[in-house]
Amino acid sequence: MPNQTSRRDFLAKAGFSAAAMNLMMNLPSLRAVGAPAAGGKMQRLVFIFSPNGVIPAHFWPEQSGDSFELKRILQPLREFKSRMLTLHGVCNRIKGDGDGHMRGIGCLLTGIELFPGDVQGGSDTPAGWSKGISVDQHIKNKLQANPQTQTRFGSLEFGVMVPERADTWTRLSYAGPNQPVAPIDNPYQMFDKLYGQSKNKELFASVLDDLVVEFKRAEKMLAVEDQHILQEHLAMVRDLEKGLKAEIEFAKMRSSAGHAIPKLPPNVDEQNDNIPQISRMQMDLMVNSFVADFARVATFQITNSVGQPKMRWLGIDEGHHELSHEPDSHESAYEKLIKINTWYCEQVAYLAKRLAETPEPGGGGSLLDNTTIVWTNELGKGNSHTRDNIPFVLVGNGLGFKMGRALEFGKVPHNRLLMSFCEALGYPEKSFGNPDFCADGSLTGLS
Repeated sequence: MPNQTSRRDFLAKAGFSAAAMNLMMNLPSLRAVGAPAAGGKMQRLVFIFSPNGVIPAHFWPEQSGDSFELKRILQPLREFKSRMLTLHGVCNRIKGDGDGHMRGIGCLLTGIELFPGDVQGGSDTPAGWSKGISVDQHIKNKLQANPQTQTRFGSLEFGVMVPERADTWTRLSYAGPNQPVAPIDNPYQMFDKLYGQSKNKELFASVLDDLVVEFKRAEKMLAVEDQHILQEHLAMVRDLEKGLKAEIEFAKMRSSAGHAIPKLPPNVDEQNDNIPQISRMQMDLMVNSFVADFARVATFQITNSVGQPKMRWLGIDEGHHELSHEPDSHESAYEKLIKINTWYCEQVAYLAKRLAETPEPGGGGSLLDNTTIVWTNELGKGNSHTRDNIPFVLVGNGLGFKMGRALEFGKVPHNRLLMSFCEALGYPEKSFGNPDFCADGSLTGLS
């Protein structure tokens, strides 16, 4: 792949305007005719977080090995059964400060204790941020240090209705000790990040119209496979452009209406009912970011630990965390929690489907052939706050694991799984997080 300087020189010599060059420079997957592709196998890793535990009896397959049958919650992934792994018996052993939820999310990808702090949760001691880097950011740093795997952003952190407040319950990813990474939960903000446009959305909404002729000329100068990439990329930009224009029109209407603004029902979060749409928009952005090779590592955080979305689109009016504390004997709550976790699984299946139907740029199958989704949670079960049997469901072939199996590990520290992620991407570590839980090395039997 030509470096950024050579690409800019190429575009300048071809007579492109500064505006066109800036946008083209933000499409790093495109190569000029004859330019070599980056070497090595493409590998991507995505962590999807949903909160408050699962209902184990309707989540984990009863059989282990390759003859497993999917229970109700995992049914949305049946299309991908041959390309998935369920890992039962992986446990978060991290102790110390913080309540179960705080240690659940704060230690999930870091594998290490929380600092003492002043965030009080439940009846446990207060705590602060994690003492270490999370595995997504660690792998990102390794990839970015290698010229052949460098990308524009390295990693992308997506969110869906993550609270603006910054505390231990709301952060999954860490750039280092005491360095939480805030996800972007507004798809328009994520769009601005990805495509580096002006804050003036009205100006941006029409910028492509002025560049159509130049892009048509660019298309003729690219290799055949890159012409296809460019067309898909610009089609996605056009779709989001329409969304931005709609937002602009709504803003104008709200401004001109003065106090004549429709009133929402009381006690309803303004964004709550948009969660399904925002989730899909964010996942579509993620898929297109992979097509453009903006990043090879991503996190996708749906709400937060102790998250309270009210899934009215499922006929559920209570908050998720509130329901998760009900005893199993509460039949109505039990059924609603099954529906909630099934909906989360549907989001994982949607991303898997989008990746599976999107060709890998330059050939070599689909994006899912080179991507592994890791769907996880801060708790094994909500009403017990256990961190045993943390849900880990993997989908996709990016890590080279042998898929199509339900595996049983007994009770192993989840640090060993974090080590396995590093190893699968070519960066084995002697330990990750607290070394006391890493003596037995990475998990065996995955490959």
